[in-house]
Amino acid sequence: MTVPPEELELAAAFPPAERDRWREMVKGVLRKSGAATDETPLDEIEGLLTRESYDGVPIAALYTKDDSAPGRPGLAPYVREVSPEPDSLAGWDVRQRHVHPDPAVTREAILADLESGTTSVWLTLGEGGLPVGGLGEALRGVLLDLAPVVLDAGADAAEAAEAFLALVNERGNASEASGSLGIDPLGLKARTGAGAELGGAAEAAVRCVREFPKLRAITVDATVYHEAGGSDAEELGAAVAGGVAYLRALTDAGLTVDEAFGQLEFRLAVNADQFLSIAKLRAARRLWQRVAEVSGAGEGTAARIHAVTSAAMMTRRDPWVNMLRTTVATFAAGVGGADAVTVLPFDSRLGLPDDFARRIARNTQTLLLEESSLSRVIDPAGGSWYVERLTEDLAQAAWTWFTEIEKAGGLAAALDSGLVADRLAATWARRRKDLARRKAPLTGVSEFPNLTETLPERAPAPERPGGGLPVVRYGQDFEALRDRSDAHADASGDRPKVFLATLGPIAVHTARATFAANLFQAGGIETVSGSIEDFAGSGAAVACVCSSDRVYADEAAATARALKDAGAIRVLLAGTGSYDGVDANVFAGCDAVDVLETTLDDLGVNR
Repeated sequence: MTVPPEELELAAAFPPAERDRWREMVKGVLRKSGAATDETPLDEIEGLLTRESYDGVPIAALYTKDDSAPGRPGLAPYVREVSPEPDSLAGWDVRQRHVHPDPAVTREAILADLESGTTSVWLTLGEGGLPVGGLGEALRGVLLDLAPVVLDAGADAAEAAEAFLALVNERGNASEASGSLGIDPLGLKARTGAGAELGGAAEAAVRCVREFPKLRAITVDATVYHEAGGSDAEELGAAVAGGVAYLRALTDAGLTVDEAFGQLEFRLAVNADQFLSIAKLRAARRLWQRVAEVSGAGEGTAARIHAVTSAAMMTRRDPWVNMLRTTVATFAAGVGGADAVTVLPFDSRLGLPDDFARRIARNTQTLLLEESSLSRVIDPAGGSWYVERLTEDLAQAAWTWFTEIEKAGGLAAALDSGLVADRLAATWARRRKDLARRKAPLTGVSEFPNLTETLPERAPAPERPGGGLPVVRYGQDFEALRDRSDAHADASGDRPKVFLATLGPIAVHTARATFAANLFQAGGIETVSGSIEDFAGSGAAVACVCSSDRVYADEAAATARALKDAGAIRVLLAGTGSYDGVDANVFAGCDAVDVLETTLDDLGVNR
């Protein structure tokens, strides 16, 4: 028998949930941890569990239907899905990036990718990629009416666009060729500091509308702001500011508002913080629809989004973990409704990716599309009150930043004045502090490092032009410490060492000794353990005492004195508390980068 939905009461056997009752139960737990007292008001309990993103967006412990978002899939503001039609469940565009400077090698890689699941091509041209003159050879054999091609040529964008359009005409594909010319003078300005002349971009857009109806001319690449250390809302606000600047240029060149909207594609980063990444893509559509609304655009102006797994989160050390990071990021891109997704190969920080790395990047998407059936659900994040509230809060924060940029005269002026750089630098400083304190851990780098790993060898990748906003990597400080240690080991034959002086039974000192070993190894420092008597023969000059607080009360001071008498130039202690002879403490939440830099200095390791 079929029961009507309105009569189906799944929770009928349970008493109704009440927020205050939940708060009382949470308060009981917080009292045990000391985070709350009997006098703590119930309306303050949730605040004790709430944290903030780098945009000041609250991340609460509890969300309810009051946090749900309006709208339906396929309807403006397109937060929930661009299209609810069955053909939208075919999945996203699997887009592979190619940067190899040899046209023949690039051509072989492109054809292999297209035969194995990739559905479009992203080509880096000019400085930092394939020479523009090699474009024809690289695309030889590629069916331009079937495989969209996206160009990324930086300062050579005009030359690359001409070469590609000539190739399209030569093959008779003008009406069917799709993809994007990838022209982005504002993104180039942000990346290199070059001037931003929008006239050429506008002319190319007009030509695409008139002659190449399926081609877009402009890519609003906001990953440059992400890679400069910016937050999600800062990346979104800059993307909207760039998009608005292009709309003005395109309409001034004679395009209608709807035609101008159809010429833009946004490129955004997604990382291993899956919920913020999902919310970012949803918020991007929300923001762009607001721009469409105030611009008087018609239907069908939803933002087209190309999601790229974050380059900032990728590591050189233990690069295999990058596969896990990119898998989570790709999942977020799919759930967030990206139109196209690019997975950076796990070895991209080491140089030019090999065939295996490109295959893993392709298959990450294939598994999510074909085996996990991620694309076969319309708006998979819909109904998650957390994601819906996060989307709206992120959109509001991004809109505030966008309006600040507009008040400064637009994106180009904000870049020239330093407004954007200063804002991103402040955000990066906060994130960098969290990384240094391992509040934002990086597996294989700041946590669980492998000092005996052998890194894959890759040919050097062409360097992309810089000179504009800085390029940061989340693991850069720890990786610099590892590089410093490796150089010392290569020069001296020995890796720098710290002695772990363990006190008491194994069960007493193991936890802190393991913690200390993990911390020091994150800086490339080898650890050896033993009793005080073992220190002299350890070859170490710095020691760290490891045990319980109870043992420290009786033995820490005497142990520190004994270690210094045996030749230790510095004695640390795993845990908190001040004891005679102990020079510093290492503990969860300490500035690990500072501890490691100081320790390497003490051990005579050159900077």
